[in-house]
Amino acid sequence: MKKRAAAAEPEDMPAEFDLDNSQARPNRFASRLPQGHVIGVVLEEDVAKVFDSSEAVNRFLRSAIEAMPQGASESNASRRTKKPRRQAG
Repeated sequence: MKKRAAAAEPEDMPAEFDLDNSQARPNRFASRLPQGHVIGVVLEEDVAKVFDSSEAVNRFLRSAIEAMPQGASESNASRRTKKPRRQAG
């Protein structure tokens, strides 16, 4: 992902805010979400133009997974969890 340049802060903007969360309430809609779903994936603008819904994204990703060689997803997952090897030298 590309990093965006930091926007210049207005001079009257405080460096930080002291927010009072004492009146905060839990998300009342959270119980309606199916278990195991990931919420909050952000698509880049060019990708979002191609897909009009989360169902379309999921359909494409499932077809890409099916097209992968057997065991490829497992080997990729194991690569992410292994510690990198130290180089001799």
